[in-house]
Amino acid sequence: MQRLITLSNLYFSLPTPKFKRYLFTQIDFKSKLIGILGQRGVGKTTLIRQIAQHYELDNAKMLYISADNVKKTLSDIAIEFSAFGGKLLIIDEIHKAKDFALELKTIYDFVDIKVIFSGSSALELENSKIDLSRRALFYELGSLSFREFLAIKFELNLEALSLEEILNNHQSIALSIKEQFKPLEYFSYYKSYGAYPFFTEGELGYNLRLNEIMNIVLDSEVASIYNVDSDKINMIRRLLHLLCSSVPMELNIQNLAKSAEVSRNTLYSYLYYLKKANLIEIIGGNFRNKKLLNKPDKIYLDNINLYNILCSDHNIGSLRESFFVSQIKVNHSVKYSNIGDFEIDNQYIFELGGKNKSFKQIKDIENSFVIADDIEVGFGNKIPLWLFGFLY
Repeated sequence: MQRLITLSNLYFSLPTPKFKRYLFTQIDFKSKLIGILGQRGVGKTTLIRQIAQHYELDNAKMLYISADNVKKTLSDIAIEFSAFGGKLLIIDEIHKAKDFALELKTIYDFVDIKVIFSGSSALELENSKIDLSRRALFYELGSLSFREFLAIKFELNLEALSLEEILNNHQSIALSIKEQFKPLEYFSYYKSYGAYPFFTEGELGYNLRLNEIMNIVLDSEVASIYNVDSDKINMIRRLLHLLCSSVPMELNIQNLAKSAEVSRNTLYSYLYYLKKANLIEIIGGNFRNKKLLNKPDKIYLDNINLYNILCSDHNIGSLRESFFVSQIKVNHSVKYSNIGDFEIDNQYIFELGGKNKSFKQIKDIENSFVIADDIEVGFGNKIPLWLFGFLY
């Protein structure tokens, strides 16, 4: 225990960023068991340290452990720490712990202590033999929004906008923002290295770090959680490269399966794993029992930065749509539309394109909008793409 306490004190002595991710304000701090899930590198460890600080406890009352660095069971650690007056136990990398669901249930039921834990977004919590849904509150931390990137990189602390604010007042909002910085210039930085907060550790090595993280997600998390051996992981890696260079509207599942050298059913399983690991985003398809049930409407990489490391021949339309989906999916439902590109919240139709994109395809559709890249300020129902980076 003394070694764990020493490492924990080092963890709490680290400088903590003042800026808090969007998820911080959504946390129910009264809950006894809080789970923060998300892809490696999105900032879960920093967020749980900020959550811990919210309780204003002495360091002696808090213990941070990483589940891949302990020999005792999690429940034994919690019992011992509680006996010495501990009030808050933080468990990082929960997916590395054996029988973590049973251990968390035991702690919740028998130990007077709060627990905050982080884990891979690929965790199959809903299919666990131990149902944690009645005990724990789970939150999913996504990649950085454009707004969050601006706050961290340039200390531009701008308020998040609702979708309705953007649709109704985008012109005045864009003009106001334009007075503070050049949106297209800063948006180009975001597209290069802005989706993960570790850009603060060096922008030149950003892509190398991102590639390393992607490999860890595949080789460690996906492989262990879904029991996939190394040669199959290499097939999944090949599938990612194929998806990177594909045009979503032209996606052919049969051809994709053939190119990836897998059966259709195996392809659907792999797509499910990648979706759960937050490496891709799937529009349509339906999920159940670790499988994708039917043909998806569109598939994108999870965020725009992944295209930089997975292929050199990416399609500009895919990049635009990937960014839009990554920003709007956090608080809104996204469906494929036969009329435009997307239907949002069963209410709005969006068509994406470049600065010269016209309304031809959606001109007679109520509540329809053109989302245009490479423009600073829009007009009427034509809205700049970058502005949707302020949704969270």
